[in-house]
Amino acid sequence: MASIRVAVTGAAGRMGREVVRAVSGASDMQLVAAVDTKEAGDSGVLAGVGANGVKVVTDLAATLTDSGPDVLVDFTVARAAYENVSTAIAHGVRFVVGTSGMSNEAVAELVRRAEGAGIGGAIVPNFALGAVLMMRFARAAARYFPACEIIELHHDGKVDFPSGTAKATAHEVASGRGDSVGKGHDGRGTYVEGVPVHSVRLPGLVAHQEVIFGGPGQTLTIRHDSMGRDSFMPGVLLAVRKVMTLNHVVLGLDPLLD
Repeated sequence: MASIRVAVTGAAGRMGREVVRAVSGASDMQLVAAVDTKEAGDSGVLAGVGANGVKVVTDLAATLTDSGPDVLVDFTVARAAYENVSTAIAHGVRFVVGTSGMSNEAVAELVRRAEGAGIGGAIVPNFALGAVLMMRFARAAARYFPACEIIELHHDGKVDFPSGTAKATAHEVASGRGDSVGKGHDGRGTYVEGVPVHSVRLPGLVAHQEVIFGGPGQTLTIRHDSMGRDSFMPGVLLAVRKVMTLNHVVLGLDPLLD
């Protein structure tokens, strides 16, 4: 079977370099393009895996035409991700997006464009397999507890809040208990689908979340911790492989696990 040809946007960033390392170590994948806002030399050297001849360039459209990737993996910022995925769709390239912070309207537009073109893709708030299980468990627990709050904790370089994982978890909780209300603020946090969400940004953190349920005489806490960015890579590689079989877009990693 031919290797899956992968392009990475945000290749010079912390997550992008991790993706370059993961793709370089996957026997069924080949890194063919690396893109960032500034040229940064050889992507393999930057990622610490040795020279691979794939230089970090700035022109995504040109490099998609020249390198012919099967899948684009994007870890950038919300506005750039929207533009990058739009460019990928225009070039007939499947996509895996780990960037959070895109509006619901932006995501819906990308889904519409991709499905109109018959292009598979995945937009995933958290690639850690443990985080996916945390959301599944939260949905199940929501049926039995009257109250729930979410605390999400990330490194101080994460600009969006609440995190995409927290929003997705709140959706699972609301769906599990069969109710949902609008967003709002009460001075303690932000409400997402009726679930209070508290955001913490501190140096020393990577990605962590607690889902705390409360009922008469008891609480239940479901917690997930990513201690390093390598925790996301098995999920990224799984998504790259799975989108090769899709002609539509999935939201979250959960649909790709079954």
